[in-house]
Amino acid sequence: MTDALLATAAPDAAIPPTVSAGHAIVRSLEAHGIPRAYVVPGESFLEVLDGLHSSSIETIVCRQEGGAAYMAEAEGKLSDLPGVAMVTRGPGAANALVGLHTAWQDSTPLILFVGLIPKDHRDREAFQEFDIHGWFDKGAKRVLVLDSAERASETVAEAVFAARSGRPGPVVVGLPEDVIREHVDASVHPPIPVACGGIAGLDAAALVDALAQAEKPLFVTGGSDWTPESAAQLTGWLERQGVAAAAEWRTEGVVAFDSPSYVGPIGYGRPKPTFDLFEETDLLVFIGTVPGDVLTSGYIARQGWHRRNFLVSMDPLLRGRSGAVSHQIVAKPPAFVRDLVALDIPARPQWAAWTARMRAQQERFAALPAAGASGPARMDTLMAVLVPQLDDDALVTFGAGEHTNWAHRYFPTRAYPAMVSAGNGSMGYSVPSAVTAALRFPGRQIVTIAGDGEFLMNGQELATARQHGAAPLVVVMDNQEYGTIRTHQERHHPGRVSGTQLVNPDFAAMATAFGGTGFRVEHDADVPDAVAGALSATREGRFALIHLIVGQREQAY
Repeated sequence: MTDALLATAAPDAAIPPTVSAGHAIVRSLEAHGIPRAYVVPGESFLEVLDGLHSSSIETIVCRQEGGAAYMAEAEGKLSDLPGVAMVTRGPGAANALVGLHTAWQDSTPLILFVGLIPKDHRDREAFQEFDIHGWFDKGAKRVLVLDSAERASETVAEAVFAARSGRPGPVVVGLPEDVIREHVDASVHPPIPVACGGIAGLDAAALVDALAQAEKPLFVTGGSDWTPESAAQLTGWLERQGVAAAAEWRTEGVVAFDSPSYVGPIGYGRPKPTFDLFEETDLLVFIGTVPGDVLTSGYIARQGWHRRNFLVSMDPLLRGRSGAVSHQIVAKPPAFVRDLVALDIPARPQWAAWTARMRAQQERFAALPAAGASGPARMDTLMAVLVPQLDDDALVTFGAGEHTNWAHRYFPTRAYPAMVSAGNGSMGYSVPSAVTAALRFPGRQIVTIAGDGEFLMNGQELATARQHGAAPLVVVMDNQEYGTIRTHQERHHPGRVSGTQLVNPDFAAMATAFGGTGFRVEHDADVPDAVAGALSATREGRFALIHLIVGQREQAY
């Protein structure tokens, strides 16, 4: 922080230095280790923007508040700290709500700073005035409004703590533009430690007893409240014990894709053998997630009335869960895994046979399709050509739509975090999340798979990628329709296509216009050259886009 940020009332050393409340916010974010802020600027929080001018925090200038909120939400998934977004009042706050909903349903730590009108303009329908509590109280863990400038640093500490503690989630902080200009003591409120829980004595006894009696135990991993170390520890323990593990929909990668213990994803579009795990297992251990509607196929999968269910969650309310609960262990995943590996749990011979059978089904399901040499372009060919050329620590992101099924089925999630997505089914997430992943891990290969409809919701954030040096590979599967909705439409109203068809631009040309490298692919024979060219561009530090034009109704499974 430069001396310019400090303003002393007099040269007397006994008088404490002061800063504006806006600068105090930035200093406090620095003290918490926040690496970057995703910003769409507004005059309502100019004092915070000025604080960022000389800050160690990288300011990522985004093109739309929805994209900024998605980027910050992805940052929260990829870090143990909250992602930070900053937007202006009224319209800016409205646009950012989509990222808040994603963070709420995905239990992602996120802080949304919103500039507000001056305090004395309130309740007069001033320009861009809105009710921050009325808008966000039901969709955020906390809504804080900085009405006292001297509490600026304390409010940041409270926001970071609230976003991370218990079940993680979004926090909104309102910043009245007059308040953040006031000067306050320059001291920084220290970070508030977050409890991580663990396996207590009674928990350990119950879990050891349940495993001793189980013949077909199944661990289900989920959420994003993991670390690479805890993911590796759990994978090692599962493999040593011969225990099976499935992944919650859109959170693959905690247990490596090619681990002998990994038996596949469970969620919408799941392969039937994985769905049948719920019917056959006699012990379920959910870590970092709960059996909600997606995992249980709309609350219909029998997952508790006749077997033991252990739920490992820091949420004492177990919000979102269905079915019976045998035991709750209040712990974050890393704390649970730390204590699990220290328990004396003898392996049972039955476990290995059960795991091997389910693993064989997963290997058949994930085996790459054959690449086509002629005919129209297909996603099967794209994956068959791309996957063997991926780095071992490649990371995939995506939003929502049928195009995501190819990532679920084929993408090799080997190094946690390896998959970043929107569990609430939010479209438009692919490009923003890829930008964040590329900024967070500049040495890793980042791939995003987008649908044509989804890409056009936030594809403009490729300009953000170009400006800040992010170089992901973007695959746009263009089937000229909202495919998921068309599938439901054909099921309920066959032959009556309505409101789902699209006429699209040349996405490859768009990529070039934004400063990247674009490849338009209409035939299978052109896929290998496009993949080679795109990967070469990303390795040289430029984002690349493959516009894959496929037929309608193409399905991964």
